[in-house]
Amino acid sequence: MKALYNQRDPQEWQEFLALLKQAVAEDRIDALLSMLLTVDERNALGLRLQIVRALLDNQTSQREIQQQLNTSAATITRGSNMLKTVEPATLNWVNLKLNGKV
Repeated sequence: MKALYNQRDPQEWQEFLALLKQAVAEDRIDALLSMLLTVDERNALGLRLQIVRALLDNQTSQREIQQQLNTSAATITRGSNMLKTVEPATLNWVNLKLNGKV
C-alpha cells in the first residue's frame, strides 16, 4: 500500500504490527486494542470498517452510505480515497472477508 503521508517514525508502525501479531497468536487482541485505543478510536475503526464494507460492496452510493452510517461526506470520501491506494489483491481479500465476494 502506498503511504499517503509521512509517518513520524515508520519503525513505530512496524513495532505495533509485530505486537499485534503476537496478540493475535496469543488470543490477547481485544485486551491489547482496548488498552491502546480510546472508546472513540475503537468506534472510529468500527465506522471505517462499515464504510469499507459498503464501498467495496458497491451496491450503495456514497451519499446513501453517508446517510445510513450518519457520518460526513468527507469521512466517506477519505475511505474511498484510501481504497484507491490499496493493492487489488488486498482489496479482493478484504471484500471476500467483509462481503463474501471478490
